[in-house]
Order: sequence, then C-alpha cells, then structure tokens
Amino acid sequence: MSKVTAGATGGMTMSERRRVDPDWWRGAVIYQVYPRSYADSNGDGVGDLKGVTEKLDHIASLGVDAVWLSPFFTSPMDDFGYDVSDYCDVDPMFGTLADFDALVKRADELGLGIIIDLVLSHTSDQHPWFKESRRSRDNPKADWYVWAEPKEDGTVPNNWLSIFGGPAWEWNAGRRQYFMHNFLTSQPDLNFHNPAVQDALLDVARFWLDRGVAGFRLDTVNFYFCDAELRDNPPAPKDHFVATVQDSNPYARQLHYYDKSRPENLVFLSRLRTVMDRYPGTTSVGELGTDENLYEMMDAYTETGKRLHMAYSFELLSAKNTAEHVRRSVTAMLDGAPHGWPSWALSNHDFTRVVTRWGHEADAARFGPLGVALVTSLKGTACVYQGEELALTEAEVPFEALQDPYGIRFWPDFKGRDGCRTPMVWSDNDPTGGFSAGKPWLPVPDRHLTMSVARQELDPTSPLHTVRRFLNWRRTQAALRDGDLTFLAPAGEIVAFERRLGADRIVCAFNLAATPAHLALPSPATPLAGHGFEATATLAGQTVELSGFGVWFGKL
Repeated sequence: MSKVTAGATGGMTMSERRRVDPDWWRGAVIYQVYPRSYADSNGDGVGDLKGVTEKLDHIASLGVDAVWLSPFFTSPMDDFGYDVSDYCDVDPMFGTLADFDALVKRADELGLGIIIDLVLSHTSDQHPWFKESRRSRDNPKADWYVWAEPKEDGTVPNNWLSIFGGPAWEWNAGRRQYFMHNFLTSQPDLNFHNPAVQDALLDVARFWLDRGVAGFRLDTVNFYFCDAELRDNPPAPKDHFVATVQDSNPYARQLHYYDKSRPENLVFLSRLRTVMDRYPGTTSVGELGTDENLYEMMDAYTETGKRLHMAYSFELLSAKNTAEHVRRSVTAMLDGAPHGWPSWALSNHDFTRVVTRWGHEADAARFGPLGVALVTSLKGTACVYQGEELALTEAEVPFEALQDPYGIRFWPDFKGRDGCRTPMVWSDNDPTGGFSAGKPWLPVPDRHLTMSVARQELDPTSPLHTVRRFLNWRRTQAALRDGDLTFLAPAGEIVAFERRLGADRIVCAFNLAATPAHLALPSPATPLAGHGFEATATLAGQTVELSGFGVWFGKL
C-alpha cells in the first residue's frame, strides 16, 4: 500500500515524494504526452520539449502524478521516434538534452514525475550499432541483431510476420543474410541472446535514471527475445482475435509462440529491475502485446518486486464498449494476475480515441469525463492520454495528409494512428488551435477548435473542469488509490464496484448508456460530494438513479 495518499502531497516536489513513498506509482494517474503533437515552441509545426515544459502547469492542474513522454530520442522518424538512432540524446526536432533537463526540473517542482518511453526491442537501421552490424559477419557488433541464413531456395528463414505487413525479414546484400524486424524494415530487432546487447541497454536505462526520470514506459516489452532456433509459428484458429491489429492484417493469422514472449525475457527484466532498484522511487510500466496466456504472463512480468512494477495490455483499448466487457476484463486481470499490478488505459497514441471508438461522438462532452473517471477508479494505475480531459474525438485525416506508415500501408481498411495523434488544441482563435505558429505536421480538425482548453476553461460545466475536479478529488480518497475492488451485481450497462481500504468503503457506479438507468445498492449508503458528477445521479433509499452517462460515488 502507498504510504502517502495523493491528497497529502501538496507542496512536495516529486523528488521528495519519491523519497517518502517509493511506491507512489501504485494507484497513480499518468498523463501521456505525444510530444510531436502537444505544443510547438518554435513554429516549425512539430511539438517539442520546450512546448511541453510550457504546458506543465496545465498538466499539474489536472491532479495527475506523472507524465509519460512518447519518444523524443534522435531518430530518422520513419516511425515517429519509435525507430531510435541514438538512445542517449534528444532529436533536434524536439530540442536538446538541456531542454529535457529543464523539463524534468520544472516537473519535479510541480510534483510530477517524468516517465520516458524506452524502445528496447529494436533500433533504427540508422543506429551506429546496426550500421556496424550489417558491414560483415565478423565485426564486433555482428551478432547484435537477429540475422539468419536464407533457406536453400533463397527465401526467408521462417514464416514470421511483421505487424506492419509482410514477412518479418529483410535481405541485406552485404552480409547475404536476412535480418529480423517485427515492425518496419527500417526497425531491425536487437539480439537479446547476446549479453553485450543487454548490458548496453541497461547502460541506456542508467543514463536516463541519472538525469532524474521517475521511470520508464517500456514499448513492446514482450518482444525483446525471439526463439533462438527460429521455429515457425503455428497457424491461428479461424476465430482468433488479436487486439493489436486489424482483421485485414495477416499477422492475426498466426499464434506468435516463437517470435515474441519467450521465457528468457523474464531474466532480462529481472536485471533491469535490479538497476532500477538502485534509484528508489522509480517505476516501470510495460506494454504487453501478447495474444496468448495474457494473465499468466502479466502475473509473471509484474510479480511484486521482481521485474516490472506494472504492465498494461489492450482489453480496454478494444472496440468493445459494454459494461459486461469491462467487468469481465477487469475481473480476469485481477484474478488471473494476483501477484502483480495492472495499468489501465482507454486511449493512447496507437488506438482510436475512446469517445469515437465506443460510439459516443455525439455525446462526447458527457461520455468523455465518465471515461476518465471510470479508468482512474479501477484498481491499478491509470494512463490518461492528452486530450481526454477535453473529450476529444478521433480526427478524420485524409489520405493525402497521412503520416503514419502503418495507415498508408493498410489504407482504406485501416487508416492508421494519425487520427489520435493530431495536435492538442489550446485555443480556438487560429486554425492550429494554438499548437503552433507554423503549419502543423497533422491537420487540426475544425471540431477540435470548439473543444479547446481556452474555451473549456470559460465553461465550469465543461469536460475539462469536470475531469480536473474529479482527479483532484480522487487524490483525497485513499480507497480509490489503494483499495481492493469487488464488482457489484450486474445491472444493464452500469459498471458498479466497491473499493475497500480497511473500514473505508466507496461504491463507484458508471452508466455506459446514453439513457437513464438505476442501480440497487447492497446496503445503505451516503452520497459523496466534490467529485464533479453530482448532477448526473441521485440516491433514493438504496437505489441510485443515473442519467445517461451518469456517475455516482457513495460511502457504504
């Protein structure tokens, strides 16, 4: 259990909080920033670190605990920073290491931790390690990437597929071998079976920990190792569902037994945890992209004190928007991974924004705050994506403006990830939404201008004010941060559960439907106030009457 509740941390810097409570991250709220799209300080149309620093006061006002920064490392930007060419520097597009240090310093003053996005499974093909590795079969880094001989007929070594389409192998004429890539051909996979690779990546972690980061979000954390024998994956059953890819992607037609999620990964993550434990109060959250044995793997990856501090998968990032799906997913995770700690999200930089994905664009102003309250009331640590506080909808980006190579490859069946990555809207008095003095790298939808921070600040009933009131109220409720969770009996499209911490018992109820509904409580309760949703629900006896997208909190 966290020693210090968020309500008791007023005035503390994050450094002080980490010293007092190394487990501050348990039950925390993490706000994800996609730097390219947050705030542009120099007018080049791309967001940068100085822009993020300028907006930290907005983030702190929301009542969150930490900021997750998507990649800002040196990169050719084939996959917008998830193709790293220098792990220990800032791409000039985003600024300098001095800008990063200034961001960490200001965040610390505001009581915010900075969590950075480490992409360890692969690099860019422009990374010096790969440039050396591809030169020959006998240079010092020859075995730093996954290389393999062609079959006798010259074809690829096995049947592994890239998530971005086609084989997971690319021919290199110089070495006369194939190299493996789970993503773009310009993102070769590192060979984690080589201890020197592991050592180099642990040095990367130390570099950023020494600069004061509060932790790491670990991209594709179960992709680090592949099968040393390069065995073929078996075919998937016809009804097999993969949450991370669309149906038109052949990647979904395999069971990925051998190209990821290998047991050796647990040993490396234990080594990483040993490094992090030398920096008290740091944390790690892993992106667990697995299609098989999810809960068993989650339990192993997040076993208390041994590997990751927490991890998330994709249950609540899927298109399913029913109360039953939420109950089933959360119950399965808590029951199936009892030794670990989950992280939850409804939106991020890879998925359609939840307001659109769950079919509530017409009711965005009502549903958006409900979504934030729901995900941050679950047992675990929640991630809130930039713009969720505004109830932003998915942007419709025309093909000619697309930037995402994933979307370009699978258009029109899949339009890629640009629709959730359009710039944050700060004002409504210019076409860029106050994001940039130049032309933004992605267009800003007209509808988003009407949902800007400046406009919502003027309306006390706006999603922004509701989210801000709720998250700051949540900081005063220890049971919502550290308590156990028990679902109440199903009641239509209401998600209702109890959070219990000692004698403190809070009932949380969320009506996922646009029409009114009611919930019978198991015992008498007293409504709680101050959370911002009071007008959306009433209590009559032991029955809670919820409006469409209504939210209620009460103490049993």
